[in-house]
Amino acid sequence: MHNYTKKELMTLITGKLRRNFGRDVEEATSLHMFKACAMVLRDIISERQMKTEDKVVEKHQRQVHYLSLEFLMGRSLMKNAYNLGVLEPLKQAIEGLGFSAPDLFEAEPDAGLGNGGLGRLAACYLDSMTTLEIPATGYSICYELGIFKQKIVDGQQVELPDNWLGLGDAWLIPKMDEVEEVRFGGKIEDEWDSLGNHRIKHTDYDVVLAVPKDMEISGYHTDHANLLRLWDAKSPTPVDMHLFSSGQYLKAVEQRAMAESISKVLYPEDNHYEGKSLRLKQQYFFVSATIQSIVRKHRAEYGTLRNFHQKHAIQINDTHPTLAIPELMRILLDEEGYGWDEAWYIVTHTIAYTNHTVLAEALERWPQQLIESLLPRIWQILVEISNRYQQLLTDYFHGDLSKVAPMAIIWGGEVRMANLCVCACYKINGVSALHSDILKKDVFKDAYQRTPDKFTNVTNGIDHRRWLSECNPRLDELIQDCCGGDKYQLQPDALKGLEKYQNDAGVLSRLGEIKTANKKAFATWVAREHGIFLNTDAMFDVQVKRLHEYKRQLLNVLHIIYLYQKMKNDVHFDFTPRTYLFGAKAAPGYAVAKRIIRLINSVADMIAKDPICKDRLQVVFLENYRVSLAEKLMPASELSEQISTAGKEASGTGNMKFMMNGAVTIGTLDGANVEMHQVLGDENIFLFGLKAHEVAELKHSGYKSYEYYVHNPDLRAVVEQLNLGFGDGINYDDLARRLLFGDGCPADEYLLLADFESYRDAHVRAGKAYRDPKLWNKMSLMNIARSGIFASDRSIRDYAKDIWKVPVREIK
Repeated sequence: MHNYTKKELMTLITGKLRRNFGRDVEEATSLHMFKACAMVLRDIISERQMKTEDKVVEKHQRQVHYLSLEFLMGRSLMKNAYNLGVLEPLKQAIEGLGFSAPDLFEAEPDAGLGNGGLGRLAACYLDSMTTLEIPATGYSICYELGIFKQKIVDGQQVELPDNWLGLGDAWLIPKMDEVEEVRFGGKIEDEWDSLGNHRIKHTDYDVVLAVPKDMEISGYHTDHANLLRLWDAKSPTPVDMHLFSSGQYLKAVEQRAMAESISKVLYPEDNHYEGKSLRLKQQYFFVSATIQSIVRKHRAEYGTLRNFHQKHAIQINDTHPTLAIPELMRILLDEEGYGWDEAWYIVTHTIAYTNHTVLAEALERWPQQLIESLLPRIWQILVEISNRYQQLLTDYFHGDLSKVAPMAIIWGGEVRMANLCVCACYKINGVSALHSDILKKDVFKDAYQRTPDKFTNVTNGIDHRRWLSECNPRLDELIQDCCGGDKYQLQPDALKGLEKYQNDAGVLSRLGEIKTANKKAFATWVAREHGIFLNTDAMFDVQVKRLHEYKRQLLNVLHIIYLYQKMKNDVHFDFTPRTYLFGAKAAPGYAVAKRIIRLINSVADMIAKDPICKDRLQVVFLENYRVSLAEKLMPASELSEQISTAGKEASGTGNMKFMMNGAVTIGTLDGANVEMHQVLGDENIFLFGLKAHEVAELKHSGYKSYEYYVHNPDLRAVVEQLNLGFGDGINYDDLARRLLFGDGCPADEYLLLADFESYRDAHVRAGKAYRDPKLWNKMSLMNIARSGIFASDRSIRDYAKDIWKVPVREIK
């Protein structure tokens, strides 16, 4: 590995400015400078990536293909510089050329090609696969507009477009010689030749071209590099000049606009037919281009697809890429001429499925007629898979339709994607021990009974180099001092070395000072960006994640209202001062989630205006929560809110980032919180609430939220406050009704009222512990020390060993 110096990097950057932008340094803007720096790093990674590719071909290595409709990459300049070991010389080179390195890093837009945890996980996994030297490629769509920019106007979320490609495309390399053709619509005809051989003829279809734009992925301290291939949708038809000349301008560009809409925006809303159609087009476009691309390269190397399953592992991240299954069948049957059994054998030994949810509404189902009209050949293959599977199930369950119906792939005019995965994939994994258990015992109970060997667990993990070392340099320094250097970067278990300092007053005091410095740095940033002054003497109590009812941001708010009411009614009410920080985006069509955002802002406004709350209680909603904001917030956080209804959160990864940065969790035994509790013990986490089996039992016996409201005067006062409002003229009686009586759904579906008292008690315990700095810092230290198991390197080692069967880099 070449160690670049400040001088070498200055020369390379200056060269890029001249050759690519026709600018000397003196004439260059910060935009030119950013792109020049990105291109220099891109060149370094490119060279490594080409050598990696040559090695893979030369040794005929088995490759991993990670298909995900989301990759929440965040910013890449600092990350790539860090992984390549050139961060310090790059900073010096930028400053030496008369620019501010922090300003340049800050100017980069987040590559927001995802909605939340799913996309962020995929990004962490790419980093770990590359660092562990697994030949791997990620695949997704090159969305022109990533997740929307969130603006809060009058307390309400407003969505603005996020055009990240202005600067972000500096990382993308278009490969025009590897364009794939994706077909939609048309007619399918059967043909037989004179020898009686059958073939499929597809006519009258529309073509969309998939143009690969490759983002190169650097690993940490390795010459290995991988790719994230983002497919951009283009029309093969140029603008119709005849129509244009006759003044029909819109008609002339219509075909082009229809094709390019596929990669225009991250997931359209699909609560209407057009949205469903576009989302299905996105899914098929991305998997068809991907599978064709993998097949093309394999055929060029081996001349046959009979060994395809031996050389490739295709991992589908949630159900969005499920159409990879019939698409690979289509190619094997129609283009390669294989018989059904041989094709099915290859498919079912190539593709594995990661399930990310137990929520019924998130297990994708597609209307039959939509697939039939949009993807006629895929529909035929799905029908055949479904019929064969149904026959197998009917035989296995001795004709018991009550077992067959929930497992069927096509049923009641719908195609069920999760069931297709369960049928066709050779491995199915959940993403935390609890979640995988629920899949086996509940969601896919009968499938598990029939094929138990298919089911396994791989607990999620996070890229600890980004989420600790890079974003929290003060803490990184302490860890290196205590654990003998940077060994933990490649061996996250080495964090355990911190444990021996759990009673060391000097180390605990230094840890407290680091947290204080991080809080002040974050407060400075918030003041500069938003004009809000955070009380850094109070505990930073943080809940940041997507806004969804099951994640229970509303429970947090109800507790804040309770604290406010106690302060107003009791001058002697004593509690630990808190600065509550929320960050969350609500899906544009999710009305209840948007109401909860407005409620948080109403409560924040009321508290900010009341002198009684000064220096004791503060609530701030952080606008436009994203990866780059999280990187600043995690090091400053002290209490991590992981309060979803037990049995609803598959894993969570925010919980791991907080833990690794020394925040202590207040949470339910849900998702990966269960495994966090196992390594931390009762003394280093604040648990509350019903457990998953208790939630199921309570719902089964008939949960009555109204009874909790009637019997708990504090809770009753809080719910009444929702009806009355918070001084800004808005009341939230709709949310109160939803909690007490339901609103087209069961009352208090996520059991906020049932868990309220237990949650309040856990907060009392947390507040008490916080007042003892030595105790708190010890808890914080133990969280960091035991977080190594939640590094994505460990997750990827598990996938490599148990699912993909590929070797990984040995770390000495």
